[in-house]
Amino acid sequence: MPPAPPPGPPPPGQGATAELLARVPKLLDAMRSVGSGLELHSTLNRICETAADLANARYAAIGVIDEDGYGLAEFVHHGVDGPTARRIGHLPDGHKGLLGALIRDPEPIRLTDLAEDPRSCGFPQHHPPMRSFLGVPIRVQGEIFGNLYLSGKLAGEPFDDYDLAMVRVLATEAGIAIGNARLYEAAQQRERWIDGSVAVTTALLSGGDMDEALQVVAEQARRLSGARAGIVLLPADGGGLEIVAVAAQHSTNALGTVIPPDNGIVAELLEGRPMFVDDAATDPRMDDGPVRGYGPVMLLPLCSDGRVLGGLVMPRARGDRPYTRTERALGDRFASQAALALMMADAQRDRERLAVYEDRDRIARDLHDLVIQRLFATGMMLESAQRRELPPEVRDGVGGAVDELDVTIQEIRSAIFALRQPDEAPEGLRTRVLREIAMAAVPLGFTPSHRFIGPVDTAVGDLTGKNLIAALRETLSNAFRHAGATRIDVMVDATVTLPDGRPGVRLTVADDGIGIPEGGRRSGLRNLERRAETVGGTSRVGPGIGRDGSGTAVLWEAPY
Repeated sequence: MPPAPPPGPPPPGQGATAELLARVPKLLDAMRSVGSGLELHSTLNRICETAADLANARYAAIGVIDEDGYGLAEFVHHGVDGPTARRIGHLPDGHKGLLGALIRDPEPIRLTDLAEDPRSCGFPQHHPPMRSFLGVPIRVQGEIFGNLYLSGKLAGEPFDDYDLAMVRVLATEAGIAIGNARLYEAAQQRERWIDGSVAVTTALLSGGDMDEALQVVAEQARRLSGARAGIVLLPADGGGLEIVAVAAQHSTNALGTVIPPDNGIVAELLEGRPMFVDDAATDPRMDDGPVRGYGPVMLLPLCSDGRVLGGLVMPRARGDRPYTRTERALGDRFASQAALALMMADAQRDRERLAVYEDRDRIARDLHDLVIQRLFATGMMLESAQRRELPPEVRDGVGGAVDELDVTIQEIRSAIFALRQPDEAPEGLRTRVLREIAMAAVPLGFTPSHRFIGPVDTAVGDLTGKNLIAALRETLSNAFRHAGATRIDVMVDATVTLPDGRPGVRLTVADDGIGIPEGGRRSGLRNLERRAETVGGTSRVGPGIGRDGSGTAVLWEAPY
């Protein structure tokens, strides 16, 4: 095969000038069409369609070369319909054949018959037949971005010099359009990661529920990275890393799983080293981790000021493209920002806890130094009055008042002792439920009734109990903001048998309010469902306790 002619249109002669001039308007239209958008994938599709129309070709494609320069990261095609493409299966990877030759030697290739070229390796099953071929490299800012392929001249003849000249001009314009699209896409991508970092920082520093804030971290990581899941890991009490938040397309029971310290993932993350895996399903380091069975995975340490706080894992599905250098850099910055916000949130909670301790100590001192002394003095005065000549009924009344004062003094002393106890000792589930009810009574204007059934404190595990308390808080908040209820009943039943036969606990919060209006917001109910699913449970609503079943009853249940 003779070498391809040099760049530019062919020399005039034998009607070449007339032929070229006839194609110039079409070329100008093609160039205008190629540069009319900024979204990268749409730009690639538009280049394929425009090149096929310009050269009167049936098929066109662009192979985007991967970062290593040894194969194709993306393959955009035109002319092959959807059913045929699905039957063909995997897209070419550029490691062999003519596509690989263009990657290794980015010079134009023009063939009359593909089958006669020794570099051709044939077509896969179900691929449409192709003979004529034209391949031209696309350069973006002087670097090879990929190659433009054309095949199947509509009239049946091979591609000529004019086709090559036009397509090379179009490839130059395509390089400019692709460069602009890549810059725009990179700016958009950075903006999305920055917005995600802001959302994470706001959630962690808002002073709200820590579990909810960590869930925001997981959800933002999944959304921004295009992963199937976002997983947050924090150090476990007994060593290793515990999965404390999971955002996935499907429900999972991974929450609360502890990855042992001898796992390779744990060692790398706790050393502050990121890990990037192309296929977790075949990587032996992933055998015992939370991402086995996935494809490309980005594992990043949550590291700030030299301190490793945990890890962030973002697995993609098998067959998805690996993470690019840009995505790895953006993910690493996101993890650093999340770690900094996490450390600041810890410091903020420590300050708030210290303020609470100081306030408790002040209250305890005031109760001891002022209130008890005054009550004691009042009791002494009543005892002195009791020794005087008084009618029997008055003496009995004074004696009863003295007894009540003694009881009150003992209760205040017990309260002082409780105020001065540290909060580090674990509380039972029953105590935490009562605290939530007492806190909700202030905005509600009344205290919800409560009932406990079964071994609530001993049977319900810490993870389920933590999520039950969060569900109770969410439900009481919804009742206050939306229900307009005058009565709320709370029941925690630890004797429930779940539909799958496992023992579990059920939280029921019923009110006599207005119920759930048609078309009303369901974000609170979705939060309850998601929280139940993370621990293998369910959440649903039913009729309330008002007249004729008015109001709402939320039933949240999960295994121990």
